[in-house]
Amino acid sequence: MSNNVSHIRKEYSLQSLSEKEVDINPILQFENWWQDAIRSEVDEANAMTLATASSNGLPSARIVLLKGFSEKGFVFFGNYESYKGQQLAENPRASLLFFWKELQRQVRIVGIAKKICDEESDAYFHSRPLASQLGACVSPQSRVIENRKWLDDQFEEVSKKMSGSAIARPNYWGGYLVQPIVIEFWQGRINRLHDRLQYTLQENGSWKIERLAP
Repeated sequence: MSNNVSHIRKEYSLQSLSEKEVDINPILQFENWWQDAIRSEVDEANAMTLATASSNGLPSARIVLLKGFSEKGFVFFGNYESYKGQQLAENPRASLLFFWKELQRQVRIVGIAKKICDEESDAYFHSRPLASQLGACVSPQSRVIENRKWLDDQFEEVSKKMSGSAIARPNYWGGYLVQPIVIEFWQGRINRLHDRLQYTLQENGSWKIERLAP
């Protein structure tokens, strides 16, 4: 086995992050960083780690795609009957993490996940490529299946059956909105003395900004 893993390191020195620079509203600050990521052509800037936990505290994490954000929160879509859907049903607390390595930045979001309305889920579902719509209908996400051939056969069968027809969104598939309680902005710095600014939602609806030690 390789013994070189512990020697892999990268010095971060692109930018800094100060309290004087950031917006008092973390959603607007996220918008600023999001635009930076888009302008910098960050690869899959909308890819984020979604961490969930069951009612007994068993954690799980996976990559999902951000599909929208606003003052209300951050939206992603998936199968409500999947493992993540089961955990969110048991325990709606969730965490999102963006890592934009090209900018040496991270954004960590902690909040409460809620299903969005059917109309919004319908609109997004029908905006997806046809093959993606079919895939959502075919895959019993997170469940054990026989083999790859079974999945391919199911896709082919459903494709033929629904050829030329509008595809209805399965009622087990839709969107979630993560309403943030804490949002942290992390900027890599030299000597591992990174800049970390954390916004915490207050009872009056305002946000408290604090610097965290790296």
